Amino acid sequence: MRILRSILELADVPGPVFLAIGVFDGVHRGHQAVIGTATQHASEAGGTAVVVTFDPHPAKILRPNESPRLLTATQHKVALLREFGVSHLLILKFDRQFASTPPEEFVRQLAAAARPLREICVGAEWSFGKNRAGNLALLKKLGDKLRFNVVGVEPVVADGRIISSTEIRKAVERGDFAAAALMLGRDYTILGTVEEGQHLGQTLGFPTANLSAHSEQFPPNGVYAAEGLLDGKTYRGVVNLGVRPTLESETPQRVLEFHLFDLNRDLYGKEIELRFLEYLRPEKKFENLGALREQIRLDVAEAHRIFGQSSR
Repeated sequence: MRILRSILELADVPGPVFLAIGVFDGVHRGHQAVIGTATQHASEAGGTAVVVTFDPHPAKILRPNESPRLLTATQHKVALLREFGVSHLLILKFDRQFASTPPEEFVRQLAAAARPLREICVGAEWSFGKNRAGNLALLKKLGDKLRFNVVGVEPVVADGRIISSTEIRKAVERGDFAAAALMLGRDYTILGTVEEGQHLGQTLGFPTANLSAHSEQFPPNGVYAAEGLLDGKTYRGVVNLGVRPTLESETPQRVLEFHLFDLNRDLYGKEIELRFLEYLRPEKKFENLGALREQIRLDVAEAHRIFGQSSR
């Protein structure tokens, strides 16, 4: 997949150019419909489909105190789009200056750079530009003037409800992975980078990888059987998500720890894509580290039992 970082780079993309534009947080089934439409139309016309998205999520700039947890940080989104078969991805830096761009100017820049721009494909309810003044009607008006087609893809529905990133976040937050997977078209995963922790797991005999999850949405606190994709290989293990109450920290922080079975080596800086398989128990405070060690042993045994059943 070729990654572009500026609108001007569209000039180097073989035309005609078909753009699928959106934030695409989660790359859920609704997003896939937009991207798939642009890809299909480009293939039929012998052109090139380009997915256009933004970094960071616009809400991080426009509403920093109210911005949601992400379903996919940018590096996670890139990986998913690559798996989806996207050949060209334009990632535009979203900052205050970009946010102040009038919608007409943004579209004119795209039309001027692409050689030629044949189509823009968006979700039917998508809004863009300064004060979110741009919408599908404006896009079509500009398309008529600048000679490109506009496609507004209707929302995708699952179980009678419109699929949205907001609904998926709610499902993950309450631990409903089945509902999240139905809307995503895949299992919900978190992409985290391994960072150095306090080495408590090593001390207890169950070494863990502490994951920095790039502001991605967490499920409820607790212990889970899980799988992690690391360097193209899947590892099974147990995840603890929570504030580790047994340690009695004065400033407890939510920590994501993954004990990988059959793997004990330096993973610092590595990225792991984590998939939660089954909830084992809530997080709890233990009398001492010995009691915590025994519970972890039981958690590991239970996870092995679950994995054994799933492989039959």
